[in-house]
Amino acid sequence: MMPNCGSGSSAWSRREFLARTGATAAGVLAGLEVSRTAHAAGSDIIKVGMIGCGGRCSGAAAQALNTGPDVRLVAMCDIFESKVKAARENLKNIHPDKVIVDDDHCFVGLDGYKKVIEASDVVLIACASKFHPMYSEEAIKAGKHVFVEKPHGIDPVGVRRMQAACDLAKEKGLSIVSGLQSRFDFGWQECMKRIHDGAIGDIVAVQAMFLRGPYQVMSRKPEHTELQFQFWNWYHFCWLSGDDVPQSLVHNMDRVSWALKEEMPEWCFGLGGRSASFGEGLGDMYDHDTVVYEYKSGARVYAMCRTQNGCYGNSSDIIMGTKGTCYLGQKRIVGETNWQYEGPRNDPYQTEQQALFDSIRKGQPINSGYHMAQSTMVTVLGQLAVYTGQAMRFEEVAKMDFQYRPTPEETRMDMEPPTLPDSTGNYPLPKPGISSLEWIAGPRRP
Repeated sequence: MMPNCGSGSSAWSRREFLARTGATAAGVLAGLEVSRTAHAAGSDIIKVGMIGCGGRCSGAAAQALNTGPDVRLVAMCDIFESKVKAARENLKNIHPDKVIVDDDHCFVGLDGYKKVIEASDVVLIACASKFHPMYSEEAIKAGKHVFVEKPHGIDPVGVRRMQAACDLAKEKGLSIVSGLQSRFDFGWQECMKRIHDGAIGDIVAVQAMFLRGPYQVMSRKPEHTELQFQFWNWYHFCWLSGDDVPQSLVHNMDRVSWALKEEMPEWCFGLGGRSASFGEGLGDMYDHDTVVYEYKSGARVYAMCRTQNGCYGNSSDIIMGTKGTCYLGQKRIVGETNWQYEGPRNDPYQTEQQALFDSIRKGQPINSGYHMAQSTMVTVLGQLAVYTGQAMRFEEVAKMDFQYRPTPEETRMDMEPPTLPDSTGNYPLPKPGISSLEWIAGPRRP
């Protein structure tokens, strides 16, 4: 059993937890004795800063503040002042004594991340995904622990940068934890242990699905410039988000990598486009993607995502083996072995924050670098295969210099946006079999 993280479960040994998650870095979870001298500040308080003030970073901050009486939120930043103010108010309503962010530590603009890093011991990063690698790198260089949301890059250059940040964190003895929370789910840990122990035999195929309606479409405000609107609605613009395979299917493909003991695909092909979701609020994302990955082991993964209203929805995985099938969403195995998980349930989002903060208290850093960048690279591979209509090899894409323009460092709030709408309010989309990687990288013009 696992250490108690508010789930009512009894304790697993540290060794057993690491074996079940497949972690290669030293790590701990909740319920450990607090060491008051282990974190970066060397004091009784762990100071937390937020880079990004949307729902995901606010959720991570609330969960971080739940991890113990010694945590304080001290700094926040976002592109938009309204988001900073709203997040501060909401979090203060939840944790009135732990949110101590004064006006001087509410930062607005693209350079606010620097001031948040300076003020904090732990940096929570969940903003336009384009910036995740750069902000993580800067925080680690500054000696700060990091929680960073998925995806961990939106192009090969960004993903390699994130891997380098994870490697640097290991060298510096700092924790970096991924927002790919599946690996902290008790039931999925038990499923993976049984898969790895041979309960379904050799994995033959996986059906991975993330099917839903469009995600958080944000309406344009009268005062927005075109660039401000794209940042306001960043999820739906590929130069900021990377599109839906890295954004959504990254969860599924991280679980696939976990099941396959971190084996990466050799190659893939894909198909997709936009057929039902139009309008300026939907930016330049595809509304459906399917990627077929092939592995040296012989496994094939059929991964699909969709963002269309009024359609069948599912966000689970079915892992098929030579001796049985694991219905991962149901935490159930059928075949030669029939099994249903009936153990303790937990909130993996909360558990990952508890793991991070307890690692800081104990001075025993944990590092998600063994899976987070590689799982993201699998989805970058898939999205580029869908866009181009070409078969692509993992090793070749992982080495590409492809990067959505402008680079994070070149991005300014007074620049011309890298994509512009046509007369109908729709933005130009990649055309499989026609659009080049250079055009896809941007700028994209009607």
